[in-house]
Amino acid sequence: MRLDRLAPITRRLARTALGSLALLPACALAMPVAATDPAPTTLAMADTPILPDPDPAGSTAFPQSTGSTLDTGHAAPRWAVFGQSTFTVMTPLGFRDPYDGPQSLSPHDTRETFDATVYLGVRPWAGGEIWTTGEIDQGFGIGNTHGLAGYASGEAYKLGKADPYTRLQRLFVRQTFSLGGAVSDVEAAPNQMAGRQSADRLVITVGKFSMPDIFDTNRYAHDPRGDFLNWTLIDSGAFDYAGDPWGFTYGAASELYVGAWTARLGLFDMTNTPGGFAPVTDFSFYQAIGELEHRHAMRDHPGAIRVALWMSHGRMGTYADAMAWGLANGVAPDVTQVQYANHNRFGGYLNAEQEVTGTLGLFLRASKADGRYASWDFTDVDTSVSGGFSLAGKGWGRAADTVDLGFIVNTVSKVAQSYFAAGGLGILVGDGVLPRAGAEQIVETSYTWHPIARIAVTFDAQGVINPAYNRDRGPVGIIGLRLHAAF
Repeated sequence: MRLDRLAPITRRLARTALGSLALLPACALAMPVAATDPAPTTLAMADTPILPDPDPAGSTAFPQSTGSTLDTGHAAPRWAVFGQSTFTVMTPLGFRDPYDGPQSLSPHDTRETFDATVYLGVRPWAGGEIWTTGEIDQGFGIGNTHGLAGYASGEAYKLGKADPYTRLQRLFVRQTFSLGGAVSDVEAAPNQMAGRQSADRLVITVGKFSMPDIFDTNRYAHDPRGDFLNWTLIDSGAFDYAGDPWGFTYGAASELYVGAWTARLGLFDMTNTPGGFAPVTDFSFYQAIGELEHRHAMRDHPGAIRVALWMSHGRMGTYADAMAWGLANGVAPDVTQVQYANHNRFGGYLNAEQEVTGTLGLFLRASKADGRYASWDFTDVDTSVSGGFSLAGKGWGRAADTVDLGFIVNTVSKVAQSYFAAGGLGILVGDGVLPRAGAEQIVETSYTWHPIARIAVTFDAQGVINPAYNRDRGPVGIIGLRLHAAF
């Protein structure tokens, strides 16, 4: 789909968002200034390592450059504890809603989520780290996490509960092997021990964690607790990464850092049904991925480009088989009923970030997956393009605050559209019918205010054209509030 053919209402939403942003600095001047601004996150120049700062946002992912060693001449702590808590409330405003289905979004469906996380790390030997992440979760996403392929909140999981419950989200071992080059100190951060880091190194991670902890990271759009909220802005929309309903799985990853380059490889367990509850542990369903990253500088401003290819393997049903099964049985098609044989589903993404000035950064993602097969563990997207910017508030006297703006276009294959039109359900979408399919177009804008250090309040607004690829429903306006604290 050509971006210059977006619906006129999309352009109006964009102009409205940009107009609103122009008023935010004036509003921010009336807010109290934090006693100390959170430490800025910086990328290294092309020939030096990236040094992660302590993360004031309590990020859901690893620091952008992982791995450190501890030698006898460097007395660094052998353990670390971090924590965070995030509360969100979100509601879709009134919109055109002529009909709905089992997985449709409803207007005025106000929902909240809450989580509290403790990150505990120890260093049992030189270069080794063991990390565990325990979490308390509660609440529901709007529509019970249905109704949008580009779902509105990365803080909402696919399973919601009214009462708080506990989860062990991560338990992994990381080993770093120094290979030479410049050596720098690394400060402790969630999922990263303090120590020393060589520019050239090999980092091995094994255990339970999330694929986006290591793959598809982006400085400006990757953390639903600190920047954007929409799923297909914080990750590549067509990156159907393996994971349980909370986004975690078992696997192993290697990262080889050499100069300005990093090569990453990973192998992970998938679930055995679309949107399944738990990953299999016998690797009968698995996902392999390779990513290549290059770091660079443009006029002394750092940037990075990442490209990746992934393959999912298992008894995955095709949309065509599902429709044939539904027709033969006189029911709606169901991809879970046609897992006849093993298949390989391929996909890939391009992920770029670039600092333009000391306060302005741009990002861009493009991703594609084989549309013959049903999406499995992430969301119902076969092609996605997203991009935007993040602007720090130094220009209006609030250096710790940020304004974020992002755009997304998500599509699915023609055979997927036919599947949804026949009443089939995906991971997140399914209106029961789809008489007029169209690209799902989304704009998200937010202002994050830091009243004091390590406390963040985010005002978020999203506009969605053709929710769940349905031209008959919407457009949808969604407003949200995020409260976040980290220590």
